[in-house]
Amino acid sequence: SAENLDLNRDFIKLDAKETRSLVQLFRRLDPEIFIDNHVSDGADYQHVVTLLATQHNKLGGGIGKCMNQTFVPLIYADMKKKGYDMVPYVNDFSSTPDHGWTEFYDLPRFSSGYAAMWQTMAFVPETHMLKPYKQRVEATYALMRSFIKMAGQNADAIQDARMKDRDSLWKKNLFALNWKADTSRYTMIPFKGYTAGYKKSEVSGQQRLYYDREKPFTKEVPFYNYFVATQKMTAPKAYIIKQGWNDVIDRLKWNDIAVQRLEHDSIMEVSAYYIDKYETVPHPYEKHYLHRNVQVQKTTEKIQLLKGDYIVPLDQLGKRYLIETLEPTAPDAFFAWNFFDAVLQEKEYFSDYVFEETAARLLRNDATLRQLLEEKQRTDTAFAKDGEAQLEFIYKHSPYAEPEYMRYPVFRLE
Repeated sequence: SAENLDLNRDFIKLDAKETRSLVQLFRRLDPEIFIDNHVSDGADYQHVVTLLATQHNKLGGGIGKCMNQTFVPLIYADMKKKGYDMVPYVNDFSSTPDHGWTEFYDLPRFSSGYAAMWQTMAFVPETHMLKPYKQRVEATYALMRSFIKMAGQNADAIQDARMKDRDSLWKKNLFALNWKADTSRYTMIPFKGYTAGYKKSEVSGQQRLYYDREKPFTKEVPFYNYFVATQKMTAPKAYIIKQGWNDVIDRLKWNDIAVQRLEHDSIMEVSAYYIDKYETVPHPYEKHYLHRNVQVQKTTEKIQLLKGDYIVPLDQLGKRYLIETLEPTAPDAFFAWNFFDAVLQEKEYFSDYVFEETAARLLRNDATLRQLLEEKQRTDTAFAKDGEAQLEFIYKHSPYAEPEYMRYPVFRLE
């Protein structure tokens, strides 16, 4: 985009106007099949075009099986008849691909991962940049014709599988948030590559990798295309988002998510998350400093909600989308993309000389707090000698502590 944003990393954060328009069109059309044509770099090989498909375990259900077991094999067979031997997207950038590779992990930020949240099978064809332009155009054109042909011939099966998955979505309660490749399972695929070698670099004088086009080969290699869930989450009845978090509410609306506004101030019992630990990447990624390895503590609280706060019910088509964007530990959640970073900074604090009297009064009147402090003093010698740290300990365990600090501002109505 004009802002130097990669549009195929933007499907959750929606920074670019182009992606916002595409997402709104996607939701309006609600396609069974979505195709996002690309050109690839990476290892050199004989194949003109490779194909990245939505990871079938992540897509899940009948539509995942239909894509993996029926539709994709038909596309490959039809392209072979046209003279194009395809392989899955060559997802190997740390070594040569002649030993096989792991299927691309398409997080929701990518078009194919985003489509999976809506029970849509998505494909990212990748023609290779080193092939002549004419070959790439003709291969893409042939592939689009294959998609149209096979979609037409299998329309009933595709639509039936998707409809059944959507019917079961309303009853589904457990959803995966994160995945990893199952290295015990793989599919053998025929790969047409070029022999890799090393020679002295004219630039650095060091050994450099090259692919010898005079030494083509064809061999069966393992393709690790099975994934297993590493983290799961039960769905609440609804999420509650306090008004003011407009950037998040806008993104929900662009995705055609139904939201309701509270008509009156209310006190409600909810599940609340407190951010316990998280890591942040040291360098910006697509205009953001991504959070990862997020750990939370979950509590049950009665919170004050105000007229105009948002209730987001889960009994809607965007159920999976909501869980994967609003659960803070999900890898592509809005929290990961910095939309809630304001809660990570403490805004309120205390002055030592003012709080001393208050802290003493709190300890006199709260035996539990006094016991917690004494236990900390006994077990932590450095703490026992640090008056400032002890005041801070009392402050953070007192009613005066800032309630919004580290509290994730999206609540679960169970």
